[in-house]
Amino acid sequence: MTNGNRIMIEAKGLSKHYGPFVAVKDLSFTIPEGQIVAFLGPNGAGKTTTMKLLTGYLGPSTGHASIAGHDVQRDRIAASGQFGYLPENGPLYPEMTPFELLEFFGEAREIASGQLKRRIAEIAKLCALQLVLDKPISKLSRGLRQRVGLAQALLHDPAVLIMDEPTAGLDPNQIREFRLNIQDLGRTKTVLISTHILQEVDAIADRVLFIHNGELVYDGTPRELREEGSLERSFHRLTGASRSRPVAGGVKTTTEALS
Repeated sequence: MTNGNRIMIEAKGLSKHYGPFVAVKDLSFTIPEGQIVAFLGPNGAGKTTTMKLLTGYLGPSTGHASIAGHDVQRDRIAASGQFGYLPENGPLYPEMTPFELLEFFGEAREIASGQLKRRIAEIAKLCALQLVLDKPISKLSRGLRQRVGLAQALLHDPAVLIMDEPTAGLDPNQIREFRLNIQDLGRTKTVLISTHILQEVDAIADRVLFIHNGELVYDGTPRELREEGSLERSFHRLTGASRSRPVAGGVKTTTEALS
């Protein structure tokens, strides 16, 4: 991990309303250069909505988000050049091969032809895709498809990597390999990884942001989160039944949360 103080991810008063329903409420936090941050919370806590707000895929109802100092709504192109995004179950065009997919995204990002070929070779090695570069993505295992998605996110060598539930559906060996990749990437990049799996926190994170019912309820280290003796007990405390989903205007409801 680097020791820079530059702010790479910032959320300031982020909220997202769907009519009276509040998916994300007044989130504010900053992530400096070089941190690996676990964005933790139960299913339906608002993690995916927050990821989409941070990357500009959704516009906020209030507040703003920035990546490496670029507002993701007002300066979208500059911001998108600074981050790689691996959404949960992101589209991978199954009729393409990994090479064709990476070539397509590289051309969309206007990476020069010679540089693109070198970069695809580097990323294929980093993500262990050399043996399947010319195999249709539809024929690849879930673990290999996740590697292809990661390769796409890393193709333009971004400073920030944002991933939404990247180990969902992987077997234990694939999860271990993916975590090792993230730890390696964390040496040179700022990483925000959304998860509801407590083991992810211990395995990779320098810091934890815990969201529940669209609100930030904890910001600290994994060690501090274990203050009650285990991550499971802290998780239960922060997601107790008394905490209910907010509705615009301040009224509370137990309506099921959006992810």
